[in-house]
Amino acid sequence: MKKLFYTIAASLCLTFFVTGCSSVPYTGRSRLIMTSESSENEMGAEAWEDLKSKEKISKDAALNKTTTNVSLNIAKVAEKPDYRWEFVVFQSDTPNAFCLPGGKIGVYTGIFNYMDNESELAAVVGHEVGHAIARHGGERIAHGIFQEVGMIALSLGTSNQNILDAYGAATNLGAVLPYSRLHEYEADYIGMILMAKAGYDPSGTITFWQKFKTISNESSLAEFFSTHPMSEKRLEEMQNHLSEARGYYQKAPVKHGTGARINR
Repeated sequence: MKKLFYTIAASLCLTFFVTGCSSVPYTGRSRLIMTSESSENEMGAEAWEDLKSKEKISKDAALNKTTTNVSLNIAKVAEKPDYRWEFVVFQSDTPNAFCLPGGKIGVYTGIFNYMDNESELAAVVGHEVGHAIARHGGERIAHGIFQEVGMIALSLGTSNQNILDAYGAATNLGAVLPYSRLHEYEADYIGMILMAKAGYDPSGTITFWQKFKTISNESSLAEFFSTHPMSEKRLEEMQNHLSEARGYYQKAPVKHGTGARINR
């Protein structure tokens, strides 16, 4: 076991030396990434194909066209020419959306129930693209590796399962979950800038979340155990960034405003 631990530790040191720290676009936050962007994109592409083979794809032509048009406009300003952008609307009542590494964006039909126009769709897509260009997936991989190495190191000194379980809970609450919440705030901020640069009124972020938060049953304690921040806190942060986002919007060569109405 000790030999295994030292081997893993040496590999981590080598990986850190090769990849090191980098900065998140727009926020400038330093992040530790232990995987290459190309490898992350390959994992994203593989997961994407698996999802498309299992999930039901929507045949709603209007929703597909609107989602593709809005997403393409945001992808153009994301400045990731190496990403192979792809956008799919999945038929599901689940009000959710996601973006896998490499620019694979999925939007579930259930989330359109909380949208009235294209700017609100741009808020959702911009948020997911924000996750992708910030490489939050790669950062979570690094966090998971360090958590596992810590568990191995601890297990070398004790076989007490209660202690090992306590370590897992403590690292989740003290490191993994807070970083996930930070990623959500960061994706909100980056998403607002991207949608504004793409010519969509960034206030669409506010109006969308004001409607979307109605489905949440939240408490301050629930946030502590959740990867997502409280909606009220998110709205407050969005309001704080709205003026900056509007500055980007004013400079956008083409302004869509709130865009066309979304019929659902």
